[in-house]
Amino acid sequence: MSITPVRRTAHAVRSDAAATRRTPTGRAWVDGAWRLAEALTSPLVPADYLDLLDPLRSGAELRGRVVAVDHETADAVTVTIRPGRGWAGHVAGQYIRIGVDVDGVRHWRAYSLTCPAAPTADVIAITVKAIPDGVVSGHIVRALRPGTLVALDQATGDFVLPDPLPPRILFLTAGSGITPVAGMLRTLREEGRLGEVDVVVHHAAPRADEMIFAGLLRELDGAGLIRLVARHDDEDGMLAMTDLETVVPDWRERQAWVCGPTGMLDAAEEHWSTAGLADALHTERFRPPLVDAGEGGEITFVDSDVTVEADGGTTILDAGEDAGVILPSGCRMGICMGCVVTLRQGAVRDLRTGETTVAEPGDGTSIQTCISAVAGSCDLEA
Repeated sequence: MSITPVRRTAHAVRSDAAATRRTPTGRAWVDGAWRLAEALTSPLVPADYLDLLDPLRSGAELRGRVVAVDHETADAVTVTIRPGRGWAGHVAGQYIRIGVDVDGVRHWRAYSLTCPAAPTADVIAITVKAIPDGVVSGHIVRALRPGTLVALDQATGDFVLPDPLPPRILFLTAGSGITPVAGMLRTLREEGRLGEVDVVVHHAAPRADEMIFAGLLRELDGAGLIRLVARHDDEDGMLAMTDLETVVPDWRERQAWVCGPTGMLDAAEEHWSTAGLADALHTERFRPPLVDAGEGGEITFVDSDVTVEADGGTTILDAGEDAGVILPSGCRMGICMGCVVTLRQGAVRDLRTGETTVAEPGDGTSIQTCISAVAGSCDLEA
């Protein structure tokens, strides 16, 4: 009797392996092997070693590797990041949360994406301006280097352009408020749509050398793709909304996207509302609008065994960080829910609305520390 050898293809071998995993015996073998790997790598887990070998792999916590850090002004940089394979892309105008390790502590902040929203792009970019006493922004501008790994969240935000585009657009920005608009302009240019609509960009900065993306804006203006109105507050004074009658006479006929300091946004909302054009205004705030401060009080961070006094206008997040308490955070404006902790007992006040939340032991009430202040006293699980 002759025996004919059977040649097994790689596909057949993989299929048999998959079938083995699906059988009770196969599952037990895989589970046992994984437990052995966990025992050998303890106190770490096998995934920790995979992260060392390929931190941007699919299935891992979303991370990115810094590719470049380029100065836009003396105190603003554009950070180019290659995200991990779990990155889902973004829409122009959206922002991401980025986790940066500073002195061994991970801090989360939210920054607008300033790169084109190209589906095939393998890198993304954010632009960060250092703010006085800003732990994260200062670190990014002065100390972040190419090669650094950062944690990422998926893009979010609704400060985006509609499709189809309105025929006339006004971008009204100041300071770092230009960042989401830069992403929009770059995306429209890459898609070949920037010349199809009438776009006016009114951008303000204290001085010419502090104007973020001045080169990009002048390039687009010179090519006839936008009309740029550049304002230098130290020379021209700050924009009053009534100035629009002169600098953008047809502002009433345009859909407007406005981003910048809180005072400018408040003035724009009042101006458009008074004109009966509130539906034509779209705003992006980097800080939430706050009501007048109420009474402060005593904050106890139970897990950290720290108690501090804070006034009614200081957020619990700021009060805790000033006292050395490590607290979760993200956008710092009440959107991303990255700062949520449990209020064990006491009262806090929402600085956006003035509403007070009261909790008793056992309630398990969650609050956002970035937009809440103590109202009398409170104990937090943090």
